[in-house]
Amino acid sequence: MDYMQRHRKELSQGIKDAIPIATGYFAVSFSLGIAAKHAGLSAWQGFFVSALNNASAGEYVGFVLIAADASYFEMALMTLITNARYFLMSCALSQKLSPTTPLRHRLLLGYDITDEIFGISIARKGFLDPYYTYGAMIPAIPGWAIGTACGIIAGNVLPVRLVSALSVALYGMFLAIIIPPAKTNRVIAVLIAISFAASYFANILPALSGITDGTRTILLTVLISAAAAIVKPIKQEEPANDTQ
Repeated sequence: MDYMQRHRKELSQGIKDAIPIATGYFAVSFSLGIAAKHAGLSAWQGFFVSALNNASAGEYVGFVLIAADASYFEMALMTLITNARYFLMSCALSQKLSPTTPLRHRLLLGYDITDEIFGISIARKGFLDPYYTYGAMIPAIPGWAIGTACGIIAGNVLPVRLVSALSVALYGMFLAIIIPPAKTNRVIAVLIAISFAASYFANILPALSGITDGTRTILLTVLISAAAAIVKPIKQEEPANDTQ
């Protein structure tokens, strides 16, 4: 099998594997579109934001900061912090690529390393063919962007009470993210509780309530995560003995 045939096969397999991901993205980003509507974005603006920034938490933070009239610096810094985990995913995925993989492919892959696309890409046997991940992006990116646009459109035509009810779905998504690890890791559970309490008190204390929502979020994120890293650092596992 020549290179072009192999690339086409990997591209087709990536598209097939990502169809369930795309349907899930549509459902989640629909709720994200409700948040974008509250921030004053049009359907086209929401579409292009999601097409260029395929990250649920990062986009949600961006929409919240837009609604709060945050500065560009606050938005850039908070988005960087929120999406920092993708640096680690990119580093891990780079180890799956052949050493001869050109830089252009590495840069293109870095454009859309989401949790789900990373999961199916890292699970491939042997070296990762970039065209497999490109195939996964083909349904995933439009699913995410179209879902956001549809959420904004629905937010403009549906009754206010129904829009308010739909916006709760986004918080449900975040609960679905934090509850499973909190049930298995007591440290994470405690940190979540501390984060909730700190966010509440930061919103009512005179010394902190006067600053913008974006700045408060940045301060709490950095301080709590740094304190957790110092108090409860993640222990590295001992390397297994080589028995061969």
